Amino acid sequence: MSIALQKTLSLILLIVIGIFLQKKLQNEDQKKGLKTIILNIALPAMIFVALLKIEINPDLLILPVLALIFNIVMIIITKFSLPFFGIKADSPAMRTLMLLLPSLAPGLTCFPFIVEYLGDDVLAWAALADIGNKLFVLVLAYLLAMSWYYKNQKIKAKSNGQKVKELLLAMVSEPINLVILVAIGLLSFGLHMESMPAFLSSSILMMKDMMTPLVLIFIGIAVVFKWDQLRMIASILTFRAGFTFLLSGLFIWLVPMPSEAAVLLAVVFPQSAVSFWPFAHMSAVRKLEYENDAQKENPTFDLDLGINVLAVSMPFSTLLILGVFTSGSYFTAPLHILSIGGLLVGAALIPKAIQLIKNADFSFDNLREKVLKDSSVE
Repeated sequence: MSIALQKTLSLILLIVIGIFLQKKLQNEDQKKGLKTIILNIALPAMIFVALLKIEINPDLLILPVLALIFNIVMIIITKFSLPFFGIKADSPAMRTLMLLLPSLAPGLTCFPFIVEYLGDDVLAWAALADIGNKLFVLVLAYLLAMSWYYKNQKIKAKSNGQKVKELLLAMVSEPINLVILVAIGLLSFGLHMESMPAFLSSSILMMKDMMTPLVLIFIGIAVVFKWDQLRMIASILTFRAGFTFLLSGLFIWLVPMPSEAAVLLAVVFPQSAVSFWPFAHMSAVRKLEYENDAQKENPTFDLDLGINVLAVSMPFSTLLILGVFTSGSYFTAPLHILSIGGLLVGAALIPKAIQLIKNADFSFDNLREKVLKDSSVE
């Protein structure tokens, strides 16, 4: 058995343990507590250690820009592709998916596997890239959610300046982003983990070691199998994954990559599950609508659809990322990545195309009626 496969099976085992713990941790406060430990202690410690092991390179500052460009490209693609899946334009479902699908949550579904398979250096690159994604999910997604709310409810838009300022302050004060800033500051003075007092570095390393098992167990606990809308969501997520593979393959083909690890990062980072932050913005909008009884009947977002997308996206992305790492060097070739992307896009679109053809009326009477109608118009 290969080392990669053994490692994958050990990681899957932790997810299975989490599934078995679902009955023990049914309380939402318990799940929230576990997630808080991951996002505010274990993950920041892991990123802090990873960053302090790299050398400052101005070229790495392009990573947040690339991540933000990815978010923007995906929101455009989402807008024009969703009608093919039966999602009506300017509907609550359309607005919900347009906020969720372009967003990324690498902390829970990508970072643990990056550190296990690629190491701390590549994790540091991923953490820097996530700054651009955070700008999208915290600021741009909020602005979009509020603008759609004002438009849908026909309310005169208010100034968002103060809200944006609060979000930027929250972004800076978030533990993950805070440790990135502190680590960059320490590196600029030439300080590394070895420069710290032994008791402090030991504590940080112990917190860092909690990350992988806690995240995998949390994924198992958080998996919720809701079969309503599951087919449509699975189809849309398959399309998202396929198109993302196409973007990654094209990028790797056109841009020289420094190492095989950098190639794999470009493949797996965009495959992260959708972020919870856009859903939080949608929930805030729903609260505003419920405060005004007249707005209840015309919701801006479909929160039931949103929660189902979040539930399905986490295990879906986890399996994809594990599949990439388990396949060895297969996903380091641009042609292979483009091929897999094309297959996934086809798997998502072909059933829809067949359904459209079956539902179309090609009978002689219908065609004759259409010809006569066109003739009368002329």
